[in-house]
Amino acid sequence: MHTLKPIPECEKLEFKEKFVHRYSQLTDWETYKRYSCSFLRKSIRVNTLKISIPDLKKRLEKDWVLEQIPWCSEGFWIKHKNDRLDVGNTVEHLLGYYYVQEAASMIPPIVLSPQPGDIVLDMCSAPGSKASQMAQYMNNEGVLVCNDVKGMRLAALGINLQRMGVSNSIITLMKGEGIKDVKFDKILLDAPCSGTGTIRKSIKTIDIWNPEMVKRLASVQKRLITVAFNLLKDGGSLVYSTCSTEPQEDEAVIDFLLKTQPNARINDINLPIERKLAIAEFEGETYHPEVKKCLRLWPQDNDTEGFFVALIKKV
Repeated sequence: MHTLKPIPECEKLEFKEKFVHRYSQLTDWETYKRYSCSFLRKSIRVNTLKISIPDLKKRLEKDWVLEQIPWCSEGFWIKHKNDRLDVGNTVEHLLGYYYVQEAASMIPPIVLSPQPGDIVLDMCSAPGSKASQMAQYMNNEGVLVCNDVKGMRLAALGINLQRMGVSNSIITLMKGEGIKDVKFDKILLDAPCSGTGTIRKSIKTIDIWNPEMVKRLASVQKRLITVAFNLLKDGGSLVYSTCSTEPQEDEAVIDFLLKTQPNARINDINLPIERKLAIAEFEGETYHPEVKKCLRLWPQDNDTEGFFVALIKKV
């Protein structure tokens, strides 16, 4: 592990009492706090639609030190030899040879594993990090529907897909419920969430957090996962992911799906990654035993964001 560098603003912020109480029950509070209040390592994903991994490494290694991310063959932690931080300010980035992407955020497309020729839906797609990663695995073959609900967000999505050389995508603007009359081989639902896993990137999350917001988001997530599951072909795969560490937005949503959709199955996720057990019960609610197959990542496990990923099959 590299040396943690504290975020100065974090010292001025007070964690709410309810937050401290909740997270002290879920994980080792002091370790969690130390990692959450430290800067994230910069990481990139090589875009093999435009350049090979060895060719990009050769181009970057003059100025940058690259360290392989164990769970993603095209993912690297990156550090400038003279401590420059603007990883997105290079010719290679401009040309779409790589995408600046958090290491944990690379996991959902790897788990979904879309193949050339698949019909795939990215339900909450903007700004396009995971969409461009899926297009790369599909080798631009098949159809990738990139949907989002906010027009403003679609601008960034379109620009990113264009820069990365994605040519098999269709961009749509609608609520998840608006997608009808089509069935997909694979669906990624990277759901809107409270973002408690992203404190290292967005310190204001500490201020914004409140239990009511979490409950409200959980009801949106349950609605979206139901819509997504119904859009799957029989035998199809759905990946549900969040950058939240809240059980109500993670394990509880999967528990809800298993209890309402008898043909939903959770599959194991086998990756070379440090992980903690999924949460089995929270605030008096015991979750379906299959929930233990989900991937729960705390910031301190791999020195990344906090993340949650579930692989669901429709049988």
